[in-house]
Amino acid sequence: MRAVCWMGKHDVQVREVPDPKILNSRDCIIKVKLSAICGSDLHLYDGYIPTMQEGDIIGHEVIGEVVEIGNEVDNLTVGDRVVIPFPIACGSCHYCKHEQHALCDNSNPNAHMAEAAYGYSPAGIFGYSHMLGGYAGGQAEYMRVPFADVGPMKVPDGVTDEQALFLSDIFPTGYQAALNCNIKSGDTVAVWGCGPVGLFAMKSAKLLGAERVIAIDHVPERLEKARRDADAEPLHFEKTSVLSELKEMTGGRGPDAVIEAVGMEAHGFNAADHFYDKAKQTLRLETDRPNALRQAIQACGKGGTVSIPGVYGGIIDKMPMGAAFGKGLTFKMGQTHVQRFMNKLMGHIEDGDIDPSFIISHRVPLVEAPAAYEMFKHKRNNCIKVVLHP
Repeated sequence: MRAVCWMGKHDVQVREVPDPKILNSRDCIIKVKLSAICGSDLHLYDGYIPTMQEGDIIGHEVIGEVVEIGNEVDNLTVGDRVVIPFPIACGSCHYCKHEQHALCDNSNPNAHMAEAAYGYSPAGIFGYSHMLGGYAGGQAEYMRVPFADVGPMKVPDGVTDEQALFLSDIFPTGYQAALNCNIKSGDTVAVWGCGPVGLFAMKSAKLLGAERVIAIDHVPERLEKARRDADAEPLHFEKTSVLSELKEMTGGRGPDAVIEAVGMEAHGFNAADHFYDKAKQTLRLETDRPNALRQAIQACGKGGTVSIPGVYGGIIDKMPMGAAFGKGLTFKMGQTHVQRFMNKLMGHIEDGDIDPSFIISHRVPLVEAPAAYEMFKHKRNNCIKVVLHP
């Protein structure tokens, strides 16, 4: 089959690889109908995620059709249309029983690697390094799905592939980020980053009752999309003082909650800010560039919540802990417990509350994935979300 393979920094290639096989009685094999390039895939592309190996198949946003089933999978049949959550979960450990699927104890066969870095291992993830399991991803024609009796969700008739695809990751990720804000009626939520997760966080904040959502970015077309499609008030961080503007917009109180949907490759808010973190990251004196996170902490109102769906991988520098302590902020973060939210969010799609396909800017054949990665990285052609057709 053909698959998108990571071959090194800024080098992905579509290559012929062996078809996946059932390895465990709880596996299934799906024929991929659609996959997508996630913003977190760019961290692989840019070489910031350790323990990748040449030839690894990437991709963790996938919808497909079941073509083969292991002996112990009794909830699926061949021909089912299913969307696959990106964290792999066993369904029976302590964390899965508490709906913390992204913390599953049993799905990462390379847990010792993650434990060396984090103390304890999170769940395995499709196509996202050997430290997180070494699983083949779904930017391919076929994919093996472990614990298929737990993860895949059948897609109801009447919901299109494009509408269901983003239940695999970015819709639940944006929703969890908003849910973590403990939003109350009348709240104001500020969101850093108008990429796919940021946009879903904005729409979710509205679904959860936020009165105002403020979108912060520096890409004009993304700010316009946030205004048009997510009912957000745009704020261009290069044209204004974000802290002062947020105070002005909120009568001096600041946002009740902030969502940092940028993560480890933030660009910074001025040349000095960017140079400092870029230099330290290049020299491996820190692993991530937390410019957006620092500003979000500074801007959050007293007693507020800092929600972090943006991906961080290691060590960061100059965290404003004094501001966090002095204002009594609450921090919530982490990979998304996708399985917990899939049914609820599918209900919103079926009820017409949201059509997640609004996020798609480009649809391309799988063989054009290398060019699509390059386009997405540089935000060319108003690129916000790329869907790959096998």
